[in-house]
Amino acid sequence: MKYIQPVVFGTSFTCPSCGAIAKQDWWYKNWDGNMVNGPTVGNPIRVGRCQHCSQPTLWIQDKMYFPDNGNAPFPNPEMPDSALKLYYEAASIHSKSPRGAAALLRLSIQVLCKELGEPGNNINDDIGNLVQKGLPEIVQQSLDIVRVTGNDAVHPGQIDTDNPETVGQLFDLLNIIVEYMIALPKKVSGIYSSLPADKKKGIDKRDN
Repeated sequence: MKYIQPVVFGTSFTCPSCGAIAKQDWWYKNWDGNMVNGPTVGNPIRVGRCQHCSQPTLWIQDKMYFPDNGNAPFPNPEMPDSALKLYYEAASIHSKSPRGAAALLRLSIQVLCKELGEPGNNINDDIGNLVQKGLPEIVQQSLDIVRVTGNDAVHPGQIDTDNPETVGQLFDLLNIIVEYMIALPKKVSGIYSSLPADKKKGIDKRDN
């Protein structure tokens, strides 16, 4: 699903309330207490309204404070609850503390590895084990990007984890990992199991 990151005064983006890509109406709060139509750079309080669901977004300058799920894309529906909880927590502080969000996303990767059958004690070892089991390279790279960036958020490194755009990419990568490792196998398994029994028997005979 296409995702357009919400930005202040954006004409259209993915609504953080309903998930639709929709046009946005804008007002700003004047110092006399009146609401005025249209964008302005002079006043720090800005209010957007989604034309699809009519729900508002509240911004102070260029940071969104409501809803508090930040500018992160919606999570993959197949994400396990243990990782999903961390994903939402990271999303809620993404705009305010990108560094903190990166650290939480790294932790969610560790939780995901455990969901995939690894011990969950050492994320680097877990990724190595998954590679030995045939983990696709694109997923391995995604895992390591989130791992390394999250590590730099906790221990000073060379990655700018104070940059919301840098950290924002980690949410996309986490969704990619879930798609490849959980959603896609589940979907293919469901379709494969619906094949006629004699066809599956022939496939097993071929492979053996």
